[in-house]
Amino acid sequence: MLFRERQQLTICVVTGVIVGGFVLFRYLPLCRTMKALRQTKAAQTLTIAKGTADNKQLSLLKERLLKLQRELEKYETNIPGQSDIGVFLHRIADLMNKHNFSEQVIEPHEEVKGEKLNCIPVNMQCKGKLEQIFEFYRQLQGLDRLVRIEQVKLSNDSDFSGEVGMEAKTFIYYGAKVGQG
Repeated sequence: MLFRERQQLTICVVTGVIVGGFVLFRYLPLCRTMKALRQTKAAQTLTIAKGTADNKQLSLLKERLLKLQRELEKYETNIPGQSDIGVFLHRIADLMNKHNFSEQVIEPHEEVKGEKLNCIPVNMQCKGKLEQIFEFYRQLQGLDRLVRIEQVKLSNDSDFSGEVGMEAKTFIYYGAKVGQG
C-alpha cells in the first residue's frame, strides 16, 4: 500500500506541477497578452473614432477656407490701384439722391498713406427714413470699392416726423504704389 500511496502522491505532485506550470507559463502570459490586446484594440478604436471626427472637421475647414478665399478675392478686387475719389464720391451722392435724402453732406479729408493701402477718411451726413438709410448702407456695401464704416450716429428729429439724421465716418481704400509712403 505504501507503494500505491506513493504512486498516487507522485501522480498528484506531477499533476500539480503540470497544472502549476500551465498556469504560470501558459495561462497567465496569455491573460496578460489578451489584456494588452484589448487595450490596444480600445486605443485603436479611439484613434479611428478621433480620425473620423477629424476628417469631418477637416471637410468643414476646407469648405470654410474656400469661402474665405472667395471673400479674399472679392476683397482684393474691391481695392483699386488708383484713388479715383471724385468718381466714387459722385456714386455715393447718386445713391443718396436715389434714396431722396435731404441735407446731404459728403466731406472727404486728407488721405492717409500706408505701405500697401491708402485710405481717404470721408464724413457723410444726411436725413431720411430709417428704412432708406439701411438700404443705402446695403447698397454702399455692394459697390465695387472697399469702404469701411468706422462710426454711425443716428438721431431722431425733434419734431418726430419719422426722419432720422445720419452721420457716418467712413474710410475709402485704394492700393499704394510701390515705393510710396
